[in-house]
Amino acid sequence: MPYEISGDRPEILDVLIATKLSQNTTDKSSFRAFTNLKEKYGSWEKTADADLRSIRNAIKVCGLADTKAKEIKSLLKNLRKKFGSLDLEFMHDYSNGKIYGEFLSHKGFGVKTVSCVLIFAMGRDAFPVDTHVHRTLNRLGIVRTSSAEKTYESVKDIIPKGKKYELHSNLIKFGRNICKAKNPLCGVCFLYRQCRFEDKIKFREKDTPADTTENNFIILENI
Repeated sequence: MPYEISGDRPEILDVLIATKLSQNTTDKSSFRAFTNLKEKYGSWEKTADADLRSIRNAIKVCGLADTKAKEIKSLLKNLRKKFGSLDLEFMHDYSNGKIYGEFLSHKGFGVKTVSCVLIFAMGRDAFPVDTHVHRTLNRLGIVRTSSAEKTYESVKDIIPKGKKYELHSNLIKFGRNICKAKNPLCGVCFLYRQCRFEDKIKFREKDTPADTTENNFIILENI
C-alpha cells in the first residue's frame, strides 16, 4: 500500500504559508512562527489586513522575517483580489499544471513550495525537492544536478506511482540524521556501498558523535 498522510489534510493556504516559513530554517522554528500567525490573527483574511511589522514580529522566530512577511502579505492580498476571498477549496478541481501556474506567479513561492501544496493539502502524487532531498540524491549518484529545481525535473517522472510522498519524507529524515550537509555519518550509513559521495571514505573513518538524537519533525505533517 502507498504511504499516506494520516488524518484530515490541512488547507491549501496553511500548507503554502507553512512551507514558505520553513525556508532557510528548522521545521521546529517555522512551526512556532506558523502557530504564532494562526493564534495572533485567527484567519488568513485578518493576516492579509494586518500591519506588515506585526506580521514580521509574529514570525521572527524563524528567520528572514522581513522577506517572508512581505511575500506572505502580498500573496494573501493578491489572491483575495483575484478570487474574491481566501477560501481556495475550489482549487481542488484544478490540474497540477494550473496549480503550479497560479502559485508560481507570486514572488517567493517556488516549485518546491507548490509541490508541497499538491502532496500535503491536495493528496496529489507530487515530489517536493528541498535541500536534503537534493543533496542525498546527488550523493547517491541517482542524479547529477546543480540545484533542487534541476533535481526535481530529473526525478519527478521516474518515481513509481504512489511512492513520492514516502520517498520525500524518508529522504528528508535521512538527510537530517545520516547524510548531513556537514559531517555526514558515513560510518553508520546503510547505503554506504551504493553511495557515490567522493568524500565518503574520509567521513567513514571519523568517530560517530555521541549524540545521535534523530530530527524527524516535519512541519507539514503537523499543521
